[in-house]
Amino acid sequence: MAQAAPTTGGTSRRGPTPDFFSPHTHLMGRMALPIVTGLIYGYWAASNRRSGGPITGWNLLFGFVTAVVFALVLFGVLSIAPRLRREVHALMWTAFLGIAFGFLYSQSGGSILRSVGMSLAVAAVTFIVMFYRFYTHEDEVGHRVR
Repeated sequence: MAQAAPTTGGTSRRGPTPDFFSPHTHLMGRMALPIVTGLIYGYWAASNRRSGGPITGWNLLFGFVTAVVFALVLFGVLSIAPRLRREVHALMWTAFLGIAFGFLYSQSGGSILRSVGMSLAVAAVTFIVMFYRFYTHEDEVGHRVR
């Protein structure tokens, strides 16, 4: 029975992750993610606002404006957040997701107190998850640890 000899130096057996896509494909993906997510969010907000009623022109306008604003803010968060320290990085995602959820929930017609409470709960869970992820995957300056 053959066994591998022990090695020193702490090298990883995995090696580098292969990159199958070109830089142009990665750029298109970085541009498409906020746009597609914004369109889904805008449709969801417009759907919540009309509460199953008929689709009107104002409802379509509201959905598209919401989609554009969401996509622009998401694009900003995706481009600025990775440059920040891990604590501020987690806080930025917390604020973004808490506000986004609160806005969606407020469009469904619930009370403002319930909307604020639900968005604070979502923000708290988001902060815990994001802080843990960034704390375990980044150094104190915000550089990814591989």
